[in-house]
Amino acid sequence: MLPIVRRRPLGHTLTARAVLAACAVAVVSVLVTALIAVPIAVRGVERQARDSLDQQAQVAAKLLRPRLGSGRTGDEERLIRQLRTEEIEAYLIRAGQPDRPGLPPQVVARVTAGRNVSAVRPIGGRMSIVVGHALPDRNGIVLVSPRPTGLWRQVLRIIWLPLLAGLAAGAGAGVLIARRMVRPIRNAATAAARLRAGDRRVRVPVEPPQEAAELAYALNDLAAALATSEGRQREFLLSVSHELRTPLTAIRGYAEALADGVVAAEGAQRAGQTMLAEAEHLDRLVSDLLALARLEAADFPLVPARIDLAALVRDAAEAWGGRCAAAGVLLRTELPAPEVPAFTDPGRIRQVVDGLLENALRILPAGAPVVLAAWSSPAGAVLEVRDGGPGLTDDDLAVAFERGALRQRYEGVRKVGSGLGLALAAGLVRRLGGTIEAGHAAEGGARFTVTVPTPSVSPYEPRTQA
Repeated sequence: MLPIVRRRPLGHTLTARAVLAACAVAVVSVLVTALIAVPIAVRGVERQARDSLDQQAQVAAKLLRPRLGSGRTGDEERLIRQLRTEEIEAYLIRAGQPDRPGLPPQVVARVTAGRNVSAVRPIGGRMSIVVGHALPDRNGIVLVSPRPTGLWRQVLRIIWLPLLAGLAAGAGAGVLIARRMVRPIRNAATAAARLRAGDRRVRVPVEPPQEAAELAYALNDLAAALATSEGRQREFLLSVSHELRTPLTAIRGYAEALADGVVAAEGAQRAGQTMLAEAEHLDRLVSDLLALARLEAADFPLVPARIDLAALVRDAAEAWGGRCAAAGVLLRTELPAPEVPAFTDPGRIRQVVDGLLENALRILPAGAPVVLAAWSSPAGAVLEVRDGGPGLTDDDLAVAFERGALRQRYEGVRKVGSGLGLALAAGLVRRLGGTIEAGHAAEGGARFTVTVPTPSVSPYEPRTQA
């Protein structure tokens, strides 16, 4: 099956968004720089103009100081004309009176009082830089220069080039960053498509940043887990096929012998018993397969009720006593209390106990013990099955409840079953709202501990619904 390629509008791609983000950052940076720099530049220009005007006022004051008391002279006229060529108006104050109108009264009063002036004031309808120097005898000189204007327009005329350069740099940086960011995502998407197509050998290159590396590790772990799971499924199907074929072969062989008249009359009963036993074995195997398939279904039948686990243990011990005695296995019970109340499905929990005992009897040698125990604990009602068989390793405990895992490990080493029993027991206990744990038994073999809710706490009722 070919992967479906979904085309998105350009603006929805990570590359386009990264480019837009970088351009936006560049534009904002240039504008913010302009907003900060222009006022600073304006103040700097005004300060420079004021300092220049102040120096000119000092020079003019030195030149005119000895002449202000004798009326207007040709030197004054020449100085005033020279200043006007530089767009500077000069006002001469004699005995507290300016030589012509236009100066603000506050400026005249300050200079007449013997104090210098340096300020920005409205003169003739526009803002101007005003610098005044006081001279003796209430005399003085005031120079007025128009305040610098049009700086914003000048900055805006200059700023377009940096703005374009910033946009170009932002677009270029956005493309490079986006490609670097998108590459791991595209690799992951390609790997996911190949996984969906069935290729379990695909691996994603691990590369920075950390988030991309974590994504690569997750996909690689997923591919490995899928490969392992599918391998176990294949092994499981092979083992189930073998388990199904064995009783079918026996039934077919005896049926053909009976049909051909090969079996004598005195052997017919034995043949029928064998066929019945193999049919029952086949029925159990098919029932286990169906139960496993239906465990996660919303309509899986559960009938929870208040039961006594101690009574269930006693009934199970009585039912299995004959088989254990025939196999030379020592079956005993441990019931510290006469009653162990629980809230669970009695049929399903008995199915779990029977499955655990079936597994134990399969591998227990004659003389080995198997123990059925039940007690109450703060976590719930506990039911335990222990045996004195070969037991499980720590590695076995980690996969004990996976379908076919132990069969795959021990086939040919010791007697194994279909690989369904422990998986079915774990699934049933989970549906019952309980927990199941595998461990090492004090008797030297395996221990399986099941905990189910008590009547006071029955949390699994919602889990029986979809």
